[in-house]
Amino acid sequence: MIHNSSNVSLSSASTRALQAAAIGIFALLAGCQTTKSPPAPLVQTPTATHEFTVNDNDDVIGRLQVTHAHAEDTLSDIARRFNIGYEEIVRANPGVDPWLPKEGTPVILPTQFVLPDAPREGIVINLAALRLYYFPVPKKGEPQKVITHPIGIGLIGWKTPVGNTKVTGKRENPWWYPPASVRKEHKEEDGEILPAKVPPGPDNPLGQYALTLDWPSYLIHGTNQPYGIGIRASHGCIRLYPEDIAQLFDQIPVGTKITVVNEPQVYGHRGDTIYLQSYPVLDDYPPLKKAEKQKATKQKPGASKIAESKARDSKNAATVAHADFANNPAVDRTLIAELEKNPNGIALPISLPQMTLQKFVAAAPQVENRLPDQATWDGVE
Repeated sequence: MIHNSSNVSLSSASTRALQAAAIGIFALLAGCQTTKSPPAPLVQTPTATHEFTVNDNDDVIGRLQVTHAHAEDTLSDIARRFNIGYEEIVRANPGVDPWLPKEGTPVILPTQFVLPDAPREGIVINLAALRLYYFPVPKKGEPQKVITHPIGIGLIGWKTPVGNTKVTGKRENPWWYPPASVRKEHKEEDGEILPAKVPPGPDNPLGQYALTLDWPSYLIHGTNQPYGIGIRASHGCIRLYPEDIAQLFDQIPVGTKITVVNEPQVYGHRGDTIYLQSYPVLDDYPPLKKAEKQKATKQKPGASKIAESKARDSKNAATVAHADFANNPAVDRTLIAELEKNPNGIALPISLPQMTLQKFVAAAPQVENRLPDQATWDGVE
């Protein structure tokens, strides 16, 4: 055990020195060769995972981290601690029991993200990633920031729409008026009789804050069931952890543009390196055709071609068509095929020589399993 205190006595220090010398002599007399054990990895302070500075030439934010489970942890506990969703942490840790990971089990934290291929303004939501990105308008002379949080989205049969909308209003302590279709479903499936309106409080699934949208019947809101964040569990609305919607509620003005995309494979640059972050394809969301994607993001015809042209002129161009990334001669096509076949949601560099998922994870910093400084959650239920 190493002591940093200046109060360690000379006699104890001498004793340890003599013990070390005796062990060395014994080894020599025994004809043995002593070998040094590899040093234990340095455990770092965890990095907050929700707010980043982003420049025009990069598409990747954050960093991959690895922590170790406490005896009482579930993966849901760790996910909320590090501001990631349930599916994100489960996908990144195949073979780890979500409800009993066991003390000391390494847990990969997928806290590095490739930004969606969409305009960097207002709110951008990638349904496949189960993640929201908010790009606040920067003050003069300040860099662009992005705030990102995990979300819950609509169940199969209750899809969250793809396309453009905007924030039309803000409600604190909202009442919930369940639609007739939702009340009918609850009655038929669970025998539960929902009231026509639910007041603010612990039984209200909207939580304490809600943003109304230009899409009737859809909201961005909190929840009274935090462990449903990061899965498909709503009737089409977009849910956030209570602590995340509380902060966004104050920051997002009425009129903010919202772009909702569905991108299972997200490519991007960090410096000269190309990354791919691959998610499972949502069964009831067929891939958008090129013309539909342009319409959904309000791109002018030919915008993708312009981006591709810029990419050829500058190797650090920010956002280009996915096909352009995949056809880049620098990328490892075998690695791309592996990530598309086994999507784990980990942003992986695909243009570095001899890169593998195992190598990338092994190089990730090991961090303390505690709330990061400046985390949105205070650790209180």
